[in-house]
Amino acid sequence: MSFSASRSKHILLVEPDETVRAGLVNAVGSLGVVEGYAAFDSARSRLSGFAYDLLVTNVRLNEYNGLHLVYLVKDIDVATNAIVYSDEEDLPLALDAQRAGAFFELTRRMLIVLPVYVESELPHRDRRDPARFDRRRTARGGRRAWDWHVLQAAGAH
Repeated sequence: MSFSASRSKHILLVEPDETVRAGLVNAVGSLGVVEGYAAFDSARSRLSGFAYDLLVTNVRLNEYNGLHLVYLVKDIDVATNAIVYSDEEDLPLALDAQRAGAFFELTRRMLIVLPVYVESELPHRDRRDPARFDRRRTARGGRRAWDWHVLQAAGAH
């Protein structure tokens, strides 16, 4: 029996861009109860009053940093997993997020990976090495890649 089958997950999403926030809410809205906020202060007050299963925050929250919300969650000592995402691949930022106990992702991948995070039982911390190149992000080479290239050039999809 999966965790999501036993009860609905509560997700706090903090994203200042309304379009990105709406897209992320739509991506996981059917998987749990999502509260979306644009401002750091609103999210901080909600975190102090309710224990969420997942905190999802952009690292850039205008004059604030999303990592401050992760530190707040860890200080409250609730069992909330956290995902911090950014537009740039920033190794020191990814390491800081991991040290704070959060998972780090890129904004451009969030629509794809956020439902996976919500549906999965997450480990206590992100053990991936952000300094190591992830080959799954690139196109594969070899014969199949060449066949795809030929088909694309011919206009067949």
